[in-house]
Amino acid sequence: MKTSTFIKSTITAAAIAIGCLSVYAATTTAKAPAKAKTVQTTTSEGKVVHLTKAEFDKLVCNTNEAKWKFIGDKPCVIDFYATWCGPCKMISPFLDEFAEKYKGQLNIYKIDVDKERELASMFGAHSIPLLIFVPKQGEPSSQRGALDKASLETAIRTAVLGLKE
Repeated sequence: MKTSTFIKSTITAAAIAIGCLSVYAATTTAKAPAKAKTVQTTTSEGKVVHLTKAEFDKLVCNTNEAKWKFIGDKPCVIDFYATWCGPCKMISPFLDEFAEKYKGQLNIYKIDVDKERELASMFGAHSIPLLIFVPKQGEPSSQRGALDKASLETAIRTAVLGLKE
């Protein structure tokens, strides 16, 4: 898939997150807004890390807030996947490789949609794999479906790390 095709097919994950989080926030008791802060990850550098919703709330974005606010210390890629999903299994080794290759520059997280149904629903992860590309600054973007290795690396370099191709 060419970069221009990838960019055209990429949708803004922030819109998904804002919509889902707004619905979630509207159904919970109103609280005084907390200041978003950057947190340090406690994960191993160079490894893909599996997250629960509680860990997601601490490392990526607090889902109890009404709008998207990235709180991580490094940009990240979030892979919504399932253990039974063939395309998910296809891209998994690529994510492992890129976690090592871009060690110290980004985090790669995986979220099992069968175990973390609430989080998957918030992001509209009904079709998997769903990859969310989260730069340190700016809006996240997403890609549904598997990407080949070269396209995935291009997406990481441009959408997450902000490098020119």
